[in-house]
Amino acid sequence: LKLHNNALRSTGLMTTDPRLRDCMKQLHQSVHESIGTVMMDQELFRKCVGSNIVLLTQAFRKKFIIPDFETFASSINQLYYNAQLQDGGQVADYIPQLAKFSPDSWGVSLCTADGQRYSVGDTTVPFCLQSCVKPLEYAIAVHEAGSEAVHRYVGKEPSGLKFNKLSLNEDDKPHNPMVNAGAIVTSSLVKPGAKKAERFDYVMEFVKRMAGREYVGFSNATFQSERETGDRNYAIGYYLKEKKCFPEGVDMMAALDFYFQLCSIEVTCESGSVMAATLANGGICPITGERVLSSEAVRNTLSLMHSCGMYDFSGQFAFHVGLPAKSGVSGAVLLVVPNIMGLMCWSPPLDRLGNSVRGIHFCQELVSLFNFHNYDNLRHFAKKLDPRRQAGDDRNKSVVDLMFAAYSGDVTALRSKEGQMDIAVQFLTQTCKVNPLVTDRWGNTPLDDAIEFSRDGVVKLLQEYQTIYAHTDPPVRLQASASC
Repeated sequence: LKLHNNALRSTGLMTTDPRLRDCMKQLHQSVHESIGTVMMDQELFRKCVGSNIVLLTQAFRKKFIIPDFETFASSINQLYYNAQLQDGGQVADYIPQLAKFSPDSWGVSLCTADGQRYSVGDTTVPFCLQSCVKPLEYAIAVHEAGSEAVHRYVGKEPSGLKFNKLSLNEDDKPHNPMVNAGAIVTSSLVKPGAKKAERFDYVMEFVKRMAGREYVGFSNATFQSERETGDRNYAIGYYLKEKKCFPEGVDMMAALDFYFQLCSIEVTCESGSVMAATLANGGICPITGERVLSSEAVRNTLSLMHSCGMYDFSGQFAFHVGLPAKSGVSGAVLLVVPNIMGLMCWSPPLDRLGNSVRGIHFCQELVSLFNFHNYDNLRHFAKKLDPRRQAGDDRNKSVVDLMFAAYSGDVTALRSKEGQMDIAVQFLTQTCKVNPLVTDRWGNTPLDDAIEFSRDGVVKLLQEYQTIYAHTDPPVRLQASASC
């Protein structure tokens, strides 16, 4: 079992990965029930890995987004220790609870779009999201109400001013959702009309789903500190109220209270990296396969993080690092490498602009070593390392993986490939010309199941195919089936 765990870890998968829950349960049960050494014969192997065969095959054949994960993790380690030597900056003390953290605390966690994980340093210590919650509340608001509704009340442009400035754009809207004024207004757009407790629980549930159900907590002490020392935010609130920036009927003090609560949500580097990876993975949590946010919400959030996420350093960060990110005065930096991975760095000492000194240094060094900058030319930028898998015919491979998962009864893999169902059905109908009228053990046809599970795209494909199939001569059908 120990050898199995080590082998798994070398691929980047954790034994605690929710996708491997059934596999690990079977393995532990086999060890518990056996007397002496457990022999992994073919039957036991099939019993243990049957429900995860696609995931494990990808892992051990090095088909994940970062194939040589051990080498990549070694590079991350080196970058971590280089950044640890940075000893400048001051721990934020204007919120009393933040001043209690050690300036020596430093952690980095990453999670790839395939769910590969690596952590180094103080990655299990809870800290408050602070401003790192701003992109999350914006994403939830857009997911819930759509971009047009949200941007009636908040702009999209960098402000060029300090994040806590009493300032609006020429339309009397906050400049963007990443400054305090914008975040306060955005908080009023989440679950409007609901009771305070319901609204908070709603956002907490969203954040937990983004984090794959890993640690998400709440610091009541920080919340109370925010309320007692938040004079500037109260001033912003009254300014927004005077300028009629809130939707009609919104209680400004309730919106401020909610904003303070959201800033006081706690994560660790480990859970935060999964949240970042959910953004990197288009809104689908890599370790659960659950779609948490719409594609529209993720795209807009990453766009604003890229242009406005790092306080007054946003332009410099976009220039030098070229990736969407958001920092918070707790010392957190949430970094997204789209389609590849999410990272959470945490170190309390801040520079004069309010960004983590070690966090900024790590992000800059990461992009200096690897070609993750949005504008690195992947074909001709030979000086940087590319840790990604070599691109093959991903579309065809996805269809094969999907059908193999269906054949093997691998429900986890089927859920993770939900967006590729249409492609698989097109392949089976247009290329293989299979019989769409066969029934399963319950007497249901593929169309019956597609209707029951509200797969509208698949329903349309099958209805069109059944019409064509019904008017095809039987000998032609037989020939097509045989050739397939």
